Amino acid sequence: MSIATVQTIRKIVLWLAVIVGIFFFAVSTSRYPSDGTLHEMIEWTGIVLIVVCILGRTWASLYIGGRKIDQLVTIGPYSVTRNPLYFFSILGAIGVGMQVGSIVLGLICGALAATVFAVVVVQEEHLLAARYKKRYRDYLASVPRFIPDPRRWRDEKTLTIRPPRVLMTFADALVFLLSVPLAEGFEYLQEIGAIPVLFHLW
Repeated sequence: MSIATVQTIRKIVLWLAVIVGIFFFAVSTSRYPSDGTLHEMIEWTGIVLIVVCILGRTWASLYIGGRKIDQLVTIGPYSVTRNPLYFFSILGAIGVGMQVGSIVLGLICGALAATVFAVVVVQEEHLLAARYKKRYRDYLASVPRFIPDPRRWRDEKTLTIRPPRVLMTFADALVFLLSVPLAEGFEYLQEIGAIPVLFHLW
């Protein structure tokens, strides 16, 4: 199985998770009053996480865009975590869940994203270890899988950037922002009784 195949499987699984997530999103609401300060704080914290996700994924793509199959990238964000794109996506998933005004749903969304990425990462690691041998095994042993370790930061003076890849990653990440109007729309439909509320979450 190639890295490209693993990436295709990841995208299919993620889209299935998104479909299930939208249904759960539609029938869930927060136990905190929608016009209350705490509810608003949770939503805005989620928006901040989504913005961090968008900027972080774009930043990481400056280093990896179009290179993942061709070369092993171990500088910049890839010097502090092996999977910065996935790390920032997990933050974005937490932010998406928090748009309902629920910390619990945010954590559930983050945990689901982390689970999907963990399964994919195991496959990627096997493929990269077979391709890059000892160099990748040393990288594997010294750099965390997800949680960044800033002490390991290293970079280069110059970086070759592939704008189409960076722009594509940026555009893909903007999808996370759709959760904001989506949550508001579902909240309105719940209020008028168009859709049922099955879960009340903290």
